[in-house]
Amino acid sequence: MSPSPDLARILPRVLIVSRRTVRKNKFVDFVGEYHLDLIVGYGAVPVIVPRVAGVHTLLDSFEPIHGVLLCEGEDVDPSLYGGGGAGSGGLSAEQLDAVRSLHPSDAAIDHEKDSIELRLARRCLERNIPFLGICRGSQVLNVACGGTLYQDVDHELPAAAAAVRHINYDNYDGHRHPVRVLPGTPLHEWFAESLDGEDSRLTVNSYHHQGVRRLAERFVPMAFAPDGLVEGFYDPDAYNPGEGKFIMGLQFHPERMRKAGSDEFDYPGCPMAYQAFVRAVVAYQEKLAAAAAMPASPKLNQEMEKQRKVLVRSFSLAKNLYVSGAEAGTPRPAEQRDLDAGAEFLESNTAALSVQQEKRLKQMGATVRNASGYINRLKLNEEREAAARALMAKMSIDQLSDLASFYHIMGTICSEVLDRKLHSAAPAP
Repeated sequence: MSPSPDLARILPRVLIVSRRTVRKNKFVDFVGEYHLDLIVGYGAVPVIVPRVAGVHTLLDSFEPIHGVLLCEGEDVDPSLYGGGGAGSGGLSAEQLDAVRSLHPSDAAIDHEKDSIELRLARRCLERNIPFLGICRGSQVLNVACGGTLYQDVDHELPAAAAAVRHINYDNYDGHRHPVRVLPGTPLHEWFAESLDGEDSRLTVNSYHHQGVRRLAERFVPMAFAPDGLVEGFYDPDAYNPGEGKFIMGLQFHPERMRKAGSDEFDYPGCPMAYQAFVRAVVAYQEKLAAAAAMPASPKLNQEMEKQRKVLVRSFSLAKNLYVSGAEAGTPRPAEQRDLDAGAEFLESNTAALSVQQEKRLKQMGATVRNASGYINRLKLNEEREAAARALMAKMSIDQLSDLASFYHIMGTICSEVLDRKLHSAAPAP
């Protein structure tokens, strides 16, 4: 007997793009099981987006999207962040050959995966869909927001080779290096009980030869390697898991930080990124459901729609006049009629309003109606200021000093008299 209700239809959906490899002379698409285990374990459903030609044009078919997790894969195409190749300010031809020889499985470019993942990342950024980028996924996120990458850390970050090793093929899963975790960040909160020393050190795994060169402006770093490479970052304005907000990139793999021969994590904080991410995904799904449950706006008939457009133009014109200031000039007769329409609407629609609401609505109407008068006053004030400046330019230093002293005294007297009047007008306690 099948369970009821169908949980697969209730749980939120997290999209994960597969990585392509060759096995037995055939392409195989896969996603690491640790990612899937954690997503399912914390209450979401992973939906694998296959790395298949043309899928980047079919992303609407994967809606609804409640979260996106990007992880693993080849190098991001340097042309997507202005890296380029030999002769374009990037690595030389000899350096590129050395990188491809040392990192053959990573240095290959997968244009289809780039296209799919960048589109998903930008969709998340546009809609505030929760996003977690691990390793390559963090690099994709940075590039999607205008940041850049090192094509190869060892070649382009001079201190890298001496300070830290970011990949070790001889000890692939066991390799670790320290990072400094910044206080006040989610990463610091998750690993608080495991941080060492005053500089809050944490030892993480590392499987990459590329990394963040210039961090996109919207992001704040959370951790640095000893060579200065950013090992984690997030958008603080888009981080509140309880409200469905989560935009973050981690260069290391917390899901794979496990003790040798065991599924036990190196630190209690390792799964926390996934836990917070799924929490945000669940909250985001709830927000979408609440929005969908709201009653639809009634459709307007042709006449009402015409009136609506007139009112929108009226308020838009009034706003532009205020924002533009005197440069906008006096409204043309047609524009003045549009302003009058908005003002009449605001002043007449006062049914079922409190006295305070009605007063405020009428004030708004007067504001819209008097937009042109406001512009004219601005112009008059500018003319007066210009005349005053011209007159003062002809005055001597002594005359200007006397004038400044006079107005200073008048300002002091005015303030004192105003204070007395305000005090005398105040109601007795």
